[in-house]
Amino acid sequence: MHILVTGGAGFIGSHTVDALLKKGHRVRILDNLQPRVHPKGIPSYIPPDAEFVKGDVRERVDWEKALKGIEVVYHLAAYQDYMTDFSTFFHVNAVSPALLLEIIVAKGIPVKKIIFASSQAVYGEGKYRCGTHGDFFPAPRPLAQLERAEWEMRCPACNSEATWQFTDETALSPHTSYAISKYTSELAFINLGRRYGIPTVGLRYSITHGPRNSFYNAYSGICRIFSQRLMNDQAPVVFEDGLQKRDYINVGDIVRANLLALDEPRADWEVFNVGGGKAVSVIEFAHILSRAMGKEIQPLISGEFRFGDTRHTVSDISKLKRLGWEPRVPLEETVRSYVEWLSGQGDARGGFYQDADQEMRRGKIIMKAHRP
Repeated sequence: MHILVTGGAGFIGSHTVDALLKKGHRVRILDNLQPRVHPKGIPSYIPPDAEFVKGDVRERVDWEKALKGIEVVYHLAAYQDYMTDFSTFFHVNAVSPALLLEIIVAKGIPVKKIIFASSQAVYGEGKYRCGTHGDFFPAPRPLAQLERAEWEMRCPACNSEATWQFTDETALSPHTSYAISKYTSELAFINLGRRYGIPTVGLRYSITHGPRNSFYNAYSGICRIFSQRLMNDQAPVVFEDGLQKRDYINVGDIVRANLLALDEPRADWEVFNVGGGKAVSVIEFAHILSRAMGKEIQPLISGEFRFGDTRHTVSDISKLKRLGWEPRVPLEETVRSYVEWLSGQGDARGGFYQDADQEMRRGKIIMKAHRP
């Protein structure tokens, strides 16, 4: 088939392009090469067999050019950041799906399926359980609570400390501009896709790591931030108390889910969690990375927090497992592969993390807690 991959020069997109080519598909990439992610232009890992179109998913003319002759679309392009440019999140993440569907319907383009990237972020704080009052889905932690260094969720009925739960696809509570824009894209793709007979599949990725995860990008995650600090013999800085839980997944496992969505009709008009299936604390992740890099540097618990972060977010992946998928790559192997790739990048030791850190402090995203 002839397949379009938006964001195909990026981390998940480029690995998906490789896998599709290996399967014998013809692939076209649409990517705007955002300077904050691709400051050197087209990455060297883009295969010559893939057709590259530089363009923006917010622009009708770029979509119309990229969609010529296309049978399947992987819409992986997205805007991700910690900053407060709210409109950009919606222009890229919410308007582009609507524009894609609008052009397909208006021009009668015979697209057979759209697979689109969503995010675990749509769950907000996710699911918690009180021993007395049962399950609940909390609102974001107030700034005043974080400033007091009170990290854990509490039951709204009795104020007792609650226990996090694996979160399935039904519990939606997006509270950041990124998360809200991603959920908006889901609503557009699933509902308009069903209305106009275009099969669509949404994949809510957990925190993804592996080679090609841009170290220029402030949103690349703790593997990028921690490893760059360790490369410079600096301690990884852990927010809150380091006990917050996350699930991490290898980019190769993400790609297998992407390909399953293409071939599996039972996935049509559904949304799936794609995660690691295992809860790992942030401080545990820091130790795994330190061992992989051969560094005996203890993480620094700074007493700071990042406003807007969730406390515990771990996805329930049982729905996708019922279609025959499951994560295969252990976190330790994922971290090793990223470290090996990073060590081969000549400018990876640069202070990109410092620039992002300072920008977030100026924007009052990173703040200091004050214990009473």
